[in-house]
Amino acid sequence: MKNLMKLGILLLTLVFSSTATAQKFSGLDKSPMDQALYPDAHSKKEALVRITYSRPQLKGRSLTELAPMGQVWRTGANEADEIVFYKDAKFGDKDIKAGSYSLFTIPGPNEWTIILNSNLNQWGAYSYDEAADVIRTTAKVGKGSAKLEAFSIAYDGKGDDVNMVLGWGTTRVTVPISF
Repeated sequence: MKNLMKLGILLLTLVFSSTATAQKFSGLDKSPMDQALYPDAHSKKEALVRITYSRPQLKGRSLTELAPMGQVWRTGANEADEIVFYKDAKFGDKDIKAGSYSLFTIPGPNEWTIILNSNLNQWGAYSYDEAADVIRTTAKVGKGSAKLEAFSIAYDGKGDDVNMVLGWGTTRVTVPISF
């Protein structure tokens, strides 16, 4: 009787454990969150700027479908990006105080308007509050040789002068930052 009971428990355990492992991860985020830190985490220097953003994929769509020209874009996916300056800086051609801001852009064919906004509780551009804009600056649009499927943000530079580069497809938007 004890052996039969042990066998029953073993069978139930196998049924439930195989069901749990057979589940699919269908809820995986299609626009995963990422972070760009300058200097990078491997540097022994203190962080100067960090941006947390989501990375949508092109998946056969055009950039202008996902980030329409002349319209405020959340610059990624999901909630508005958060950019943190750990020191006062010059962002584009504007001075910005150390602190946390949300980042929005207005894409254009030759230049993009880059917006730092004080309202951190915004879901994408749907709840964008222009009255909370702290600065607006412009950034030049260029072309990259490699096509990026996922929207990406990276830094290019050394020391106290760096470029924040927004890339998607072959589009590259460069914003100079100096500390």
